[in-house]
Amino acid sequence: MPADFKRYTVTAALPYANGPVHIGHLAGVYLPADIYVRYLRAAGRDVKFICGSDEHGVPITIRAQKEGVTPQQVVDKYHAIIRDSFADFGVSFDIYSRTSSKTHSEVASGFFRKLYQEDKFIEQTSQQYYDEKADQFLADRYIVGTCPNCGNENAYGDQCEKCGSSLSPTELISPRSMLSGNQPVLRETKHWYLPLDQYEPWLREWIVEGHKADWKANVYGQCKSWIDQGLHPRAVTRDLDWGVPVPVAGAEGKVLYVWFDAPIGYISATKDLLPDTWETYWKDQDSKLVHFIGKDNIVFHCIIFPAMLKAHGDYILPDNVPANEFLNLEGDKISTSRNWAVWLHEYLQEFPGKADVLRYVLCANAPENKDNDFTWKDFQARNNNELLATLGNFVNRAVVLTHKYYEGRIPARGELTELDEHVIREMSEYPGRIGQLIDGYRFRDALNELMNLARLGNKYLADTEPWKLIKTDAPRVATILNIALQLTANLTTLMEPFLPATATRLLGMLNLEPRPWSQAGNSEVLASGHQVGEAFLLFEKIEDATVEAQVQKLLDTKKANELAAAVAAPAKDDISFEEFQRMDLRIGTIVAAEKVAKTKKLLKLSVDLGLDEPRTIVSGIAEHFLPEALVGQQVQVLLNLAPREIKGIQSQGMLLMAENADGTLSLMQPSSAVRPGSGVA
Repeated sequence: MPADFKRYTVTAALPYANGPVHIGHLAGVYLPADIYVRYLRAAGRDVKFICGSDEHGVPITIRAQKEGVTPQQVVDKYHAIIRDSFADFGVSFDIYSRTSSKTHSEVASGFFRKLYQEDKFIEQTSQQYYDEKADQFLADRYIVGTCPNCGNENAYGDQCEKCGSSLSPTELISPRSMLSGNQPVLRETKHWYLPLDQYEPWLREWIVEGHKADWKANVYGQCKSWIDQGLHPRAVTRDLDWGVPVPVAGAEGKVLYVWFDAPIGYISATKDLLPDTWETYWKDQDSKLVHFIGKDNIVFHCIIFPAMLKAHGDYILPDNVPANEFLNLEGDKISTSRNWAVWLHEYLQEFPGKADVLRYVLCANAPENKDNDFTWKDFQARNNNELLATLGNFVNRAVVLTHKYYEGRIPARGELTELDEHVIREMSEYPGRIGQLIDGYRFRDALNELMNLARLGNKYLADTEPWKLIKTDAPRVATILNIALQLTANLTTLMEPFLPATATRLLGMLNLEPRPWSQAGNSEVLASGHQVGEAFLLFEKIEDATVEAQVQKLLDTKKANELAAAVAAPAKDDISFEEFQRMDLRIGTIVAAEKVAKTKKLLKLSVDLGLDEPRTIVSGIAEHFLPEALVGQQVQVLLNLAPREIKGIQSQGMLLMAENADGTLSLMQPSSAVRPGSGVA
């Protein structure tokens, strides 16, 4: 590992506290960050892992309004859910803070005040939408209207979620306020702006010329595109009552814009963690700053936040910003609003003790260079075919055979064969190989190398077949199992960044203390005679029924979304009142019901309509209702529909049904029982 930095400040994007964390967040940001930090710690580096909840901004206030609670209640609820989910998943933050804290307010205010006093901002007055009924200016997300590009009538003031177009509120057709539903008016308001255009030459030199070689292609490309298009001043304040108040005179009713406020949360969290020494991790040039983010945050962390730090003048700049692409779910984009996600807190409840399985799958399929897809079938296959059949199988065989032949004590190694020396030599090379890949933010490849070490162990046992040799060459078996167990011991160190809970369990099985990365690859970790514990399975098989239940859960969500998005069919042509009067609509009671022979859809119903005798009606509802369940039900009937012979049965009317968006049917019934034959008015 490079030794040119004394310490590391590693941040993970602050999750927005208006909902739980899902697997897209984990794969994009938090899992790679945790792997990197755990590796640095194992390598003996001084590292601080910083994160916290982003608790300001318009989505918080919108959710609070919908739920009838305060913004503070919203962030308190989701901050706790997110914090606890991360802890249960094994994300090893040194601190998980929040931007509603007193420390953050002080640090963010001080940051703004310094730039303000040094004339680093520009003041501009512009016209923005104002809700006269609610008596407040409207943030972009508080304005909806018709998208000028696709005609979506519910586009937001900053983006149309139907066509993906970026918008400004004044581009919307027929804008309306989400607070009152009224059409807003334009009013003048003053705000402070960070003049990004003034930092464009410096950013071009720092990014385009300085980081082309070491930043990921997707990060560098997005930054270069933004700079090539030309940068413009960006507001750092907003007219809201939820957030950090702008700490200058004449700014009443204004708060710091969340994009300005949130990244300062990394600094305030570090101050909460290290009140006396936090500046060392943010202002000392011997500290390496690394931001782990998703690709939707690249511009904020690579252009805007660095410009803020540069304007301030006291802080170090990020050395790297290894952003991942997006993770999709079962072929569709993960969406919080559509509930199309695998939520971390739900996964941990439904798969107790299997946090490492999800860590493995998300890392093995990480969207490091392109968008990738998570499927439950792949989740099952990777657990059963890789974790269980490869890693778990090797460890189990090595420990079980040691107990079977040597009462669980490490046998002494004898004379080495060429194959033994090859395995020992290979084992010694894996720590450097895996470490180099982690240093280069290639976590998926690093995990594959870890599994290659397990595959090496499996192949070694398969090639030497100690279970056969024990009958003819017991000393040779002692050497084989000694080497196999040394490899197992090395796995504990090398797997810890990826599978921390499994590493801890394996250390317990081997009766071994954790070892630093520098000692990994050693072929004499376990001394002869060392007692190991009883073998147990590190992983369990995941059955088809388990993943089928998860797939069905998603299908149910998809169906619910389709129902919610369904629109009514267009109205039919008008009819005259006289035509309507010709229809004889009455309430009847079903007195008998049976399936029509040799059909799937038809039921024969006998309906009491208050006439001399019940009417026979044939209805295509057999796939929706059981005959016996219909008896006694009251229904609406079109009585004077011309009789029609259906499957040899004379049908004398029509049941009126309501058809739901998903094609299911509901009976049209009176709210209380009425006399059969009563007219429908």
